[in-house]
Amino acid sequence: MKVNWQGVYPAVTTQFNDDESINFETTKSMINTLIEEGVHGIIVLGTVGENCSLRAEEKREVLRAAKDVVAGRVPLISGVAETTTALAVEFVRDAQEIGVDGYMVLPGMVYRSTEREAIHHYQQVARNTCLPIMIYNNPVTYGVDVSIEGMKVLVEEANIVSVKEATEDTRRISELFSAFGDRYVVFGGVDDIALESLMLGATGWISGLTNVFPRESVAIYKLAQQGRYEEARELWRWFLPLLRLDTIPTLVQCIKYAEQLAGRGSEVTRSPRLPLTEDEKAYVRRLYDEAITNRIDLSKFNLD
Repeated sequence: MKVNWQGVYPAVTTQFNDDESINFETTKSMINTLIEEGVHGIIVLGTVGENCSLRAEEKREVLRAAKDVVAGRVPLISGVAETTTALAVEFVRDAQEIGVDGYMVLPGMVYRSTEREAIHHYQQVARNTCLPIMIYNNPVTYGVDVSIEGMKVLVEEANIVSVKEATEDTRRISELFSAFGDRYVVFGGVDDIALESLMLGATGWISGLTNVFPRESVAIYKLAQQGRYEEARELWRWFLPLLRLDTIPTLVQCIKYAEQLAGRGSEVTRSPRLPLTEDEKAYVRRLYDEAITNRIDLSKFNLD
């Protein structure tokens, strides 16, 4: 199975009202703005989308809203983050009916799987949908690493076509290409090593901070694809302080607060996530203000 998945895919936030109910209109508006600003795909219901904080029917409602606004302009990928394999199978069947273009599948939530169990989980999900699947490999957060040997087992599943590589070890990207050639579409999945990942051959970047600065994210990707690394580094060094927010426990709150500062959304998260403290907000605000003050004129790169 071949897919045309490449470029910058923001893992979008799910927007909430002050009472923590879902604000569908703001969520749709945010997604539409990102597409208009040039992102290459949309991922809903990832970690940043607070998947595990949503009820089952709410997840389906978010997918319907996203499908409505994306309207085929870019690939729409849904996160799959269920507590059991059976629930994950049920979810992918429903999401396929709603009309998503593929899935980013996480291991079973709550229970920390062994690699053998994670592989079984991915196999069962793959065998219950005809849509393409991206493996989200994030041992730092989820406690299980699907190794190169594990990916050799999953290569037998024709619709497992992609890997979001988030081990924080860029050597894994080279190891994937050495072991599998172009069998898997490889995405960099950690914001603050995204440029290195692209330079090593990753065909895309799944990002949280792209929600705040989409045009700059797309420019970094385009410069890297063109081998214009010196120019990419200039933009990268400007962006890096904010990108580091993607690697801390409060990443969702930080990204949402930065979105609010940018006039793109609300900082409201669903409990048990709590708002940032005033000191934490001041830190994010300082990084955001510095980025705005020193923002680089993208027209200098002649990317259009």
